[in-house]
Parts: sequence; structure tokens; C-alpha cells
Amino acid sequence: MAEKNFFEPKQSLNIKGRLIDLSTPKVMGILNITPDSFYSNSRTKTIDEALTKAAQFLNEGATFIDIGGYSSRPGAQDISTDEEIDRLVPVVASLASAFPEAVISIDTFRAKVAEEGILAGAHIINDIAAGDMDEKMFETVAKLQVPYMMMHMQGTPQNMQQNPVYNNVLLEVIDYLAKKIAILKTLHVHDVIIDPGFGFGKTIAHNYELLNQMEAFKVFKLPILVGFSRKGMIYKALGTSAAEALNGTSVLNTIALQKGAGILRVHDVKEAVECVRLVERLTG
Repeated sequence: MAEKNFFEPKQSLNIKGRLIDLSTPKVMGILNITPDSFYSNSRTKTIDEALTKAAQFLNEGATFIDIGGYSSRPGAQDISTDEEIDRLVPVVASLASAFPEAVISIDTFRAKVAEEGILAGAHIINDIAAGDMDEKMFETVAKLQVPYMMMHMQGTPQNMQQNPVYNNVLLEVIDYLAKKIAILKTLHVHDVIIDPGFGFGKTIAHNYELLNQMEAFKVFKLPILVGFSRKGMIYKALGTSAAEALNGTSVLNTIALQKGAGILRVHDVKEAVECVRLVERLTG
């Protein structure tokens, strides 16, 4: 049994003793508690709006709800740690109380925000910076013993799209994640999800090169999260807008599922769940 677990991909997450099976891909709904996220329909201004949106996500089949209080769109405004906590914690506490079946992740690169979010009732930390923007993040994850989603990003949200350059984007992202995984293993962090970081410090060409070779990330034997939802890699390539990018999002989600994605992070849960169900028809 030990040999089987070593060689086969990890297909479950331990959420406070509850196992989430990832052998069938799952969908994560994006809940932004921000005034400036790039897709305006994803923003919520009040706790009641957040509860309504979360209920919709769960009814449509989401397993995870990802709550963010700091916009990570290119050129986003920087806000203080205290403001981020003030935005997030009341929403997390309300959602955890109203929807005990939901798995809540905190979208933050700050260790203090992550800890406050977990204490308020969240279950997972989703870090766009993989510890690079807060040196205390890894030790905080290890202390809390919660699943950790980590993403590759070149630069920061403020400068990441200012001429990102790679010699080989796939190899550099894999090398980056490999080093981070090695550190987390030494800290006994047991549940790690990797995110190639589509749209974060990458040109449109970089994004499609990563997607084209996404099977390479299976080398880690860890769950893979992808986030294409309504991003510029879709609407800029098509000459449209974020509001018109749902069809393109479904196309890329479908491709990613066929290449090994285990979690789809999306604004539109119903359509993503349909992608999962149809792709499962092919593989099941």
C-alpha cells in the first residue's frame, strides 16, 4: 500500500479530518470581497451579497469557495494587511456558519491574513506568491496544518505584466515549484496543491505554452489547480472582453481537464461543473 501511494498521484485533501476526493476534478467558485477585481460581476460589497453568491456556487456544484480581499489583477492597488483582514474575516465567519458543508479557501499572500482567515472558519490557504511575498507564510501553513495552494508568479501584482521574460517558461515554472515543494516537505506540510499561475507574470504566448505542455506538471504527483476564468489570455487573444470570455473559459477548462487539472477556479461554476461532467464521460 505504501508503494502504491508513493507512485500514484495524491487524490485527496484532508480538511480538518474530512477527506475531499479529487479523483474526480472539483470546481472552486471565486468570491471577491474587493472593489477593483478585474471582472466586475465577481465583486461583492456586503456579507449578504457574499452569502447569496456562495449559495449559488454551492447549488451549482462548487466544492470550494475561494474568498479574496486583495485584488491580484495586473496593476492592482496595494492595501494594508489590516484592511485585507477587515474585508475577509467577517465574510469567512458568516460563510462558515451558514454553509458548514462548504470548503473555504483564503486567497492571500500574507501569513497574518491567512491565519486570521483559518481561525475564522476557512480551511485552505491559497497563496499567489508561494511564500515569496511573506517569509512567514510557510511556517504559518506548517503551524496551522491546513492544505496549501501555491502558485507561480513572476513579480508582484503591481508589476507582473511589465514585460515578463523566460528562457523556457515550462522548465522555469517546474523548477520554481519543485524548490517550494521541497521546502514544504521539510516543514511537514502534507497537503499541497500546485497552480502554474496562468496570467501571472506571463505573456499570452507563455500561457498557451504552459497549457500546451501542462501534462508535465503531473511529475509532482500533486493536485493541479488552474485559473483561466475570463482572463486576458482569452479575451485579448479573441479581441473581446472579460464579460464575453465565458465560452473561451470553458474551452480552456476542458483542455486543462484532459491534461490533468484537478481543480478549476472559476467565476462561473455551473459551466465549469458541466465541463467536468462531460470530460468525465470521456475518461470514465
